[in-house]
Amino acid sequence: MAGQVSLFGIRHHGPGSARRLVEALDALKPVAVLIEGPADASDLLPMLANPDMVTPVALLTYAEDNPANASFFPFADYSPEYQAACWAVLNGASLRFIDLPASDRLGSSAADIAEESAARSEDDPVRRDPIGALATAAGYDDGESWWSDVIEENPATGPIFAAVADAMTALRAEEKPLSAREAAREAHMRIEIAKTAKESDGAVAVVCGAWHVPALAERRSLAADRELLKNRPKTKIKATWAPWTAPRLSRASGYGAGVVAPGWCAHLWQTRDGDRAAIWLAKVSRVLRDRGHFVSTASVIEAQRLGTALAALRNRPSAGFEELREAAIACLCNGERAMWNDVAAELLIGAGVGSIPSATPLAPLLEDLQRQQKATRLKPEALEKPLTLDLRSESGLMRSTLLHRLNALDVPWGRLTDAGRSRGTFRENWQLRWEPEFAVRLVENLLYGSTIAEAAGGRLIEAMGKEPELGALASLVRNAMIADLSQATERGIAALETKAALTSDGQALLDALPPMADILRYGEARAGTVEHLAALMPRIVVQAALALPYAARNLDAAAAAKLRAAILAADAAIQLAQLDGDTVAKWRDALAALLRDDQATRLLSGTAARLLYEAELLAAERTAELLARMLSPGTPVAEAAGFFEGFFEGAGDRLIHDVALRGAVDAWLLALDEDAFTANLPLFRRVFSALDRTERRRLMDALFGRGASGSKGYRLMADAAAIWPAHQARVIELLTSGAVR
Repeated sequence: MAGQVSLFGIRHHGPGSARRLVEALDALKPVAVLIEGPADASDLLPMLANPDMVTPVALLTYAEDNPANASFFPFADYSPEYQAACWAVLNGASLRFIDLPASDRLGSSAADIAEESAARSEDDPVRRDPIGALATAAGYDDGESWWSDVIEENPATGPIFAAVADAMTALRAEEKPLSAREAAREAHMRIEIAKTAKESDGAVAVVCGAWHVPALAERRSLAADRELLKNRPKTKIKATWAPWTAPRLSRASGYGAGVVAPGWCAHLWQTRDGDRAAIWLAKVSRVLRDRGHFVSTASVIEAQRLGTALAALRNRPSAGFEELREAAIACLCNGERAMWNDVAAELLIGAGVGSIPSATPLAPLLEDLQRQQKATRLKPEALEKPLTLDLRSESGLMRSTLLHRLNALDVPWGRLTDAGRSRGTFRENWQLRWEPEFAVRLVENLLYGSTIAEAAGGRLIEAMGKEPELGALASLVRNAMIADLSQATERGIAALETKAALTSDGQALLDALPPMADILRYGEARAGTVEHLAALMPRIVVQAALALPYAARNLDAAAAAKLRAAILAADAAIQLAQLDGDTVAKWRDALAALLRDDQATRLLSGTAARLLYEAELLAAERTAELLARMLSPGTPVAEAAGFFEGFFEGAGDRLIHDVALRGAVDAWLLALDEDAFTANLPLFRRVFSALDRTERRRLMDALFGRGASGSKGYRLMADAAAIWPAHQARVIELLTSGAVR
C-alpha cells in the first residue's frame, strides 16, 4: 500500500499548502483522491467543482430529529481540500471523504464531547499546538510566522510534504494516548485508505491535516482499527451546502481551524510570489482613497521598499502582511494607526459571502430563502450594510416583508435601526448582516412549514397560543401583520378578543394598547385587514379605563413606576390610533378619577394631572391650585415628591412658560427643610436632567425675572425691515464672488 498511497499533510485554509498540493497532484496524477471529511457526505463533495459554486461555502450537516445539533465544514478558494476536490473532478479521479461520518459526531453524547475537549486542553503543548512546538524549535516566537515562512509564503520549491511528515512524526513519537474519538477518526481513515488502495489501479492521494500523517502512514491491523470503531454513536443526519462568510474563516471569530487574516490568504492564493507586495499595497491604497484619504504613487513605492527591507531585517523569505502593514502605516497612513484600523477589517478579513448552485439539494426553507433573495435583489453580506426601504414601492414592501418574516423565525438578517420612530410611516431603516448560523436556524424552523411565509406564520401562531400576557400577545399580532401573515394575524386578533374579554388586569390591558395602535397605523402602509382590531381596541381602552382607578391604589415604588410607564405609553397609543371621541373621553375620565382618589399612588396622580393638562382638560389656574395643594407643607414629603415626579419627569420644560406652575413649584421647594431637600435631590436632578443647557438658562431667567434685555440673545433693531434688503444683497454678493474665485 505504501507504494500506491501518497499522504499530503496540509493546513486547513492554507494558500501555500493548496498551491503545493495542486502541483503535487499534477505530478502524481492519482486515480483516487481521499479527503479528510465526514464520509457520509461524500456524495456532495463533487459539487465543489460546479462553476456556480462561489466560495466561501460550508458543508452543513445536521441531525434529522434535532436540526440545532449541526456542524459546519468551511471551504475557501485557498483551502487545499477545495482545490483537491476540484482537481479530482476536472481530472476524472474518484473522490471521497474518509473521516468518521457526521452521524458519529452529531450522535455523540455530552460526555464524549467533554472527554475530547479535556484531551485537547491537557497540559501538552505539542498536542495543543504542534506547529507552535515546531516554531519554538526553529527559534520563532509563534507558529503562525514559522508556518507562513516555511509553507504558505515560501517562494522556494522543495519536498514540503515529506518535510511536514517527518516533522509531525518526530512530534508524535512520544505523544500521550489519544481520546477515544481521535483514535476512532484515524482508525476510520486508515480503513478507508486501505479499502480504496485495494480497489484502485493506480496512485491514491490522501489529503489530511498534517498532524494525522504519521498515524495514517502507520501499519496497523484491520481488526485493531475495527475494534476502535465498535459501538460508536450514530444518528440520522442530513447534509447540504450553505453559504459561508469571509469573517467566519478568521480565527478571531472563534473558528478553531481559522486563519488570522482571510483577506491576506486569498491574496496569497490569487497572486504570484514576485507581485504580492506591490499588488497588496495597491489594494491598500485603493481602499484608503475610497475612504477619502490622499495616497500618492510615490508613497506606495516607498511602502513596498520598506516592507521588503523589514522582511530582510527579520530574516523572512518575503514580506508578509505584518511587514506590509507596518510599511503601510508608516508610508500610506502618515504613521497614524487609526487610519490603518479604518481599513484593516476590509483588507485582512473581507466581507465576502459565498453562494451555491441552484441545483444544490437544500432544506426547503433554504431553497425558499434563495428564491426570495433573488426576487428581492437582496444579497447577503458579512459586514453590516444600511438599507432604507420605502414601503410605498413594491420592491421596498417585498424586502421589508421578507426581513420581518425572517425576524419572526429568529433569523435577524436585518435589524431595524429606528424601530421606535418609524412605526406606522412609509420608511424603514435597516442594518443588514448575514451570519452562517442563520442557515441552521432556518433548518430548525422546518417543523413550522416548508416556506418562509408558512414557517413564520406557524411559529407565530404557536407563540400566540402559549402567550399568557395580553401585551405580549398584541406584539405578536403586530409582528404577524407587518410580516403580511394573514392567517397568523387573524388567529392573533381572535386570541386578543378572547383574552381581553377574560382579563381585568389594568396593567395587562394598558400594555396591549401600544402594539395595537402600531398595527392600526401600519395599516396605512401595508395591505391587511384591521377592521376587527379597529373595533377591539376601543373596547380594551374602555376596560383599561374602568380598571385603572383600582390598579393605581397603594402601590410600592417599583409597581408604581411600571404602571406609570404603561399609562404614558397607552395615552400616546390612544392619540396615535385616533379613536372616537366617546372612547377617548372615558379614558380621560379615568385619569381624572385618579386626581379625586386619595388612595391613588401620588406618582400616578401626578402623571394623570400632567396628561390632562397637556390635553387642555385641566386649566392652568386649576393645575396651579392642584400643585399648590399637592405640594403644600401639610402634605407628607414622600407623597409630594411622588406627585412632583409624576407631573414633571419628562416635561420639565413646562416650568419655563407657565408662571402659575413655576410659582407653585418654587413655593414648595422653598418650604422644604434641609433634610427633606437633600433626600429628594436625586429626584430633582432626574426631573431637570431632561432640560438642555439653553432650557436651564431660560428657566433661571424666568425664575429671577430676567427678560430679553438681561440676556445675551437676539434683540430687534429699529427699522430692521428697511435695512434687511440691502444687507441681504450684500451677503449674496460676497458669497457669489467667493464661489467664482
